[in-house]
Amino acid sequence: MTVRYILAGLELALMILFLIALPVVNLGNIAGVGVSVILLAVTLGFPKFSQLVKRIWAGAGGKVLIIAVCLVIAVCAGFAVFCTVKMLGAMNKEPEKPSAVVVLGCQVRGERPSKMLRRRLDAAIGYLNENKDIPVIVSGGQGWDEAISEALCMKNYLTEQGIDESRIIMEDKSTSTDENLQFSFDILDKMGLKRDIVLVTDGYHQYRAQLIAKKHGAGDISAVSASTEFRFIPTYWVREWFGIFQQLALK
Repeated sequence: MTVRYILAGLELALMILFLIALPVVNLGNIAGVGVSVILLAVTLGFPKFSQLVKRIWAGAGGKVLIIAVCLVIAVCAGFAVFCTVKMLGAMNKEPEKPSAVVVLGCQVRGERPSKMLRRRLDAAIGYLNENKDIPVIVSGGQGWDEAISEALCMKNYLTEQGIDESRIIMEDKSTSTDENLQFSFDILDKMGLKRDIVLVTDGYHQYRAQLIAKKHGAGDISAVSASTEFRFIPTYWVREWFGIFQQLALK
């Protein structure tokens, strides 16, 4: 009984980790809360759950159903581990000799960067101040709820922080990560530069963004990763698993 209550407490804590991202709602916290609820229900009602499993196992085709469910769970868990290892590895790919820095856009609040976008920009500023001869492409269009494009917002913020305006190139037409990178590479091609880039985005987003960059013919890709506010990490991390699955499925 004590073990069940300990497990239930851990599962409740897991659910809270996904709920603290509210009012943000996406596949990440929907899946996280859903799995937490199922685990909590199984733990608290384990005697009844155990009896149900035994009845299904004894029925016609029951063994096949239970084995199939276990295999699906194992495959999903394995894929989550695979994604996590890849995501962690992609966060810290040391820059060597890039042609440009590409900062991926994020939500703009009025005409100012959101917290997440500001963290990306601050990470880029640190690298740009250490490498003053490298241009930077700020990539992001204007959403329906944004007063200006993400690219213009990023340019304004970078210049306010002392980055020379002549180094900043705006890509202000994109509406997705796919377009961010496709249109940024088009700019590099027009400038006669190689597609060797330093990619600036949140750490959890680096692996999928790098997959997309390779799809569009990237050369060497390195990473400067922004930190993510703690309460959003579980939600966006799990959401990213779905994004990676979609990206790999589209290959």
